[in-house]
Amino acid sequence: MPDTIELRAMRDTPEQHPQHAATAARTGAARSAGRRFLPNTIGVLALGAVLFFTACSTHPPAGIEPVAGFDAQRYAGQWYEVARLDHSFERGLQQTTANYLPNPDGTIQVINRGFDPGRDRWKEAEGKARFAGESDKGALKVSFFGPFYGGYNVVALDPDYQWSMVVGSNRGYFWILSRTKTLPPGVREQLLAKAQALGVQVDKVLWVAQDGQAPAAPSKS
Repeated sequence: MPDTIELRAMRDTPEQHPQHAATAARTGAARSAGRRFLPNTIGVLALGAVLFFTACSTHPPAGIEPVAGFDAQRYAGQWYEVARLDHSFERGLQQTTANYLPNPDGTIQVINRGFDPGRDRWKEAEGKARFAGESDKGALKVSFFGPFYGGYNVVALDPDYQWSMVVGSNRGYFWILSRTKTLPPGVREQLLAKAQALGVQVDKVLWVAQDGQAPAAPSKS
């Protein structure tokens, strides 16, 4: 569950990619071509620039160090999202999961899924992650919309890859993941203590309902 994440709204219909167009008018007497944009186009481009520069902030927050000795193959597979700091793109979702599948080119396929009980439907977002630096360090960046990336920093990891704690490009993006729907005894307190030491607002952490009566999630073909 990566960061930018305002960019990666989960979908329950096929994802649509916005197209940006600019209208240019050339002045015949000018030696260099000038461009003139319509007012509504300027607004679209300005918004795109804001989103671009926000999304490009993929570095870990100051004072936070991703884990070393990270193994993407061992990290692969399904994780249950047992806790998070809530945001609009996940608000109200239960039984949320993240699936990671290494690709031959070194990137990682990401599939996030959650059930919306208010609408009685599953929502899903598919993206791609790549390492922000060395492939043995838990610092990645994830994209769900073309060139837009958000930080995904694994800051705590079980030696047997049974649980993981992730911080985005800032401390407002935070997740605790587990291979099972609940954490082993004592791990919750351990991770919250570490999160608090890292500056995360642990009093706002939401513990995700993983045992609902939702219909089975649709399988990927």
